[in-house]
Parts: sequence; structure tokens; C-alpha cells
Amino acid sequence: MLSILLGILGMFVFSLWLSFMEIVVLVFIFSILGFFMMEWGMNIGIGEFLGVDLMSFLLVELSLWIGILMVIASMNLNVYSESMFKFYLAMMLFLLTFCFMILNLFGFYLLFESILIPIIMLIVGWGVQPERLQAGIYMLFYTLVGSLPLLLFLLIIYSGTSIFFMNWLNFNISSILFFMGVVGFLVKMPMYLVHLWLPKAHVEAPIAGSMVLAGVLLKLGVYGMYRVKVVLDAKMIEMGSLFISIVLIGGVIIGMICLCQVDVKSLIAYSSVAHMGLALGGIFSMSVWGFMGNILIMLGHGLCSSGLFCLANIFYERFYTRSMLLLKGVGIIFPFMSFWWFLFVSINMSAPPSMNLGGEIMLIGSLIKWDFLVMIPLMVLMFLSAGYSLYMYSYLNHGSGWVVYSVNSISLREIVLMFLHFCPLVMWIIKMEFFCLY
Repeated sequence: MLSILLGILGMFVFSLWLSFMEIVVLVFIFSILGFFMMEWGMNIGIGEFLGVDLMSFLLVELSLWIGILMVIASMNLNVYSESMFKFYLAMMLFLLTFCFMILNLFGFYLLFESILIPIIMLIVGWGVQPERLQAGIYMLFYTLVGSLPLLLFLLIIYSGTSIFFMNWLNFNISSILFFMGVVGFLVKMPMYLVHLWLPKAHVEAPIAGSMVLAGVLLKLGVYGMYRVKVVLDAKMIEMGSLFISIVLIGGVIIGMICLCQVDVKSLIAYSSVAHMGLALGGIFSMSVWGFMGNILIMLGHGLCSSGLFCLANIFYERFYTRSMLLLKGVGIIFPFMSFWWFLFVSINMSAPPSMNLGGEIMLIGSLIKWDFLVMIPLMVLMFLSAGYSLYMYSYLNHGSGWVVYSVNSISLREIVLMFLHFCPLVMWIIKMEFFCLY
């Protein structure tokens, strides 16, 4: 495992001198090698500060896979500074990979916050709309306001021997300390009420930024919650009713907001808030099904929402608009893309066979076990999820839109990109018991 880690580190160092295609091949090789060399069901230590269990390794694999797809999706981007663009992509993947492997909570916090820098640089540097500056500021301040209490929380419970080794044993925390400990992760997920930065960042980011935001960055919040759960267990049980209520009511409201959207990327971004809210409910249900469902929904949602953003970008590169009012009926021009839209929209509303279906069944089961009455908002949430997914698909692929005289056809690169999103989503569902080892 250490040899794979060193290979990944070397690849990031030399990425500035490699072409986009060489980077794709190297990341693909290392991700496949890592997958086959992992000893499943075990915690593997790599030195004193690094280690992987099943959840962290799967998220590292997801980061590398999304990294491959980001590079493939960005090949058509007019990058005026290619070396800087590759530098930010490499730095982001480097930070994400080590963020999921570091065993120390203070080191995790430093990497967790460092990822903000390349993301904002991508949004501000390679976004296309003037509003990208406002989106970057929104993301910066939401993250900073959430992360400062988390830093104070870590310093308050610091054991006194070393800032890098925390003493978690027999530590009773108050409600204020609990909120300080979780608010940074709630903003990253993001939970309803602290989610306003996400649609703005998604809409203004280039395709690589949108993919890493939806595919990996939102998973950092869930992963962080699991890492601090050791010290927050008692308070999480006590506060569960408050957070699950916010998540379910917020999910219903977000579903209604999605039905009013005319911007494709904005609709996909808001649907991410609803799905990640369900994942947060699974954490606070404190059940085994909730934990296993979170692994499945993180992997499934990461690939599915990244694929939807790629589909939206394929249309944007040709028509220079994200408005569904203008893109109405574009499926007549690209009938083959209607097939991919159908597949990914079906997966987004958790149709079988997909990772999302397994994850949502487990998360819904964990919430119903927590309290049977949550069945009512869950039913509304699932109905709205199917509603806005079908609304997006039917609006884009049916009806008659504006006449197009000349437009580029779909390239082989874009077909391969969609296939690499779709293949793991369907193939991994066959080995469901493998993801339940955690």
C-alpha cells in the first residue's frame, strides 16, 4: 500500500510536465492497483500519521476516479494557463487523497481547510460569468465561519501533551462545544440552512470545479462527522431529533425549490443538498444501516451528480446557455444524449440497479427505525425527488425548441466520459456485501 501511496505522490509532483492524457493513464493505473492490493476489512497503517480503513480507502479511490474524469472533461476547456490549471487540479487531488488517509484530527482539519484554496482559484480563475467572484466570496466566508468554531473546539479539547495527539477519553462536552465541533462539517456537506454557497459555487465553477465539488468535497463533511463521532456520541443521540427534523423538512423544501429551477446546474446542485441531507439523517440515526448506507450514497451520489454536471456541460459547450427554457427539446438534435440523460436521471432518483438505490434503502431503513413517523416526510421527499428528476429530463429531451443550424456533434471523448461515470455505478451494486464490511 505504501508503494501505491508513493507512486501517487510522485504523479502529483510530475503532473506539471505531463499532458492531460498521460495524467489520466497514470491515475487510472494507480487507482486500479490500489483497489486490488487493499486488504479488505482491515485498518492499514501507513507510517505514524497515515492509515486507511474501508471508508477512507473507498473515498480515496473515488477522489482518484473523479480526478481522471475531471481531466477528460476539461480537455475541451479553453485554458489560457494550462500549467496553472493542471497545478490546481493536482493540488486539489493531492489534498483530498491525504485528507481521507490522515489519522490525526488536527492534521485532518488543516487539509480539510486547505482544499478551499484550489477550489476558489478554479471558480474565480476559470469560471465564465462575472458572478463567479460573488460565488467565491460566498464559499470562502461560509467555510471560514464554520471552520473557526471547529478549530476552537479542537484546541479546547487538546490534551496538553502535543497539539497533534488528541485525548478523547472520558471527555464530557456541552451543547455549545457540540455545535462548535460539527458546524464546520455541516457547512461542507452542506446541511439545509447553511447550503446557500453550494448552488452559487456549482453554477459559476468550470466543469472540473463542479465535478470535484459534487463528487468529493461534499463527502468530506460526512467523513469528518464519522471521525469526530467518537467524542460526540452521547450528544449526537441527544441532538438527533433536532438535526433529523431540520434535514427532513429542509429536504422537502429543497425538492419544491428544484421544481421551480430553470438553470440545469442549479437544479442538480439543489438535488445534492437533498441527498446529502438524507446522509446526515443516517449519521444521527446512530444505526449500522445508517453507516453502511452512507458509504453507498457517498459513492453513488459522487459519480451520479458528477455525471449530470458533465451532461449539462456537454450542452453548455455547444449552446452557451444553462437555461432549460432555451435548451428545451435539444434531445431531438442529440437523440443519443437522451439515453445518457435517462440513465443518470434514473440513478439520481434511485432507480434500480444503482448504488443510490442501495444507499437510500439503508438510510430510509435507519431513519424509520429511529422513529416510524418520519415515514411521512420521507415519502414526500422521495416523491419530489422523482418529480424534479423527471421534470429535468422531460424538459430537456422532449418538445420542440429553437432551431439550430450548426453545432458540433458528440465526440468519442464525451461518450467515454459518460461510460466511465456509469460503469462503476451499476457494476459495484453486484458486490453489495463488500460495502457492508465497514
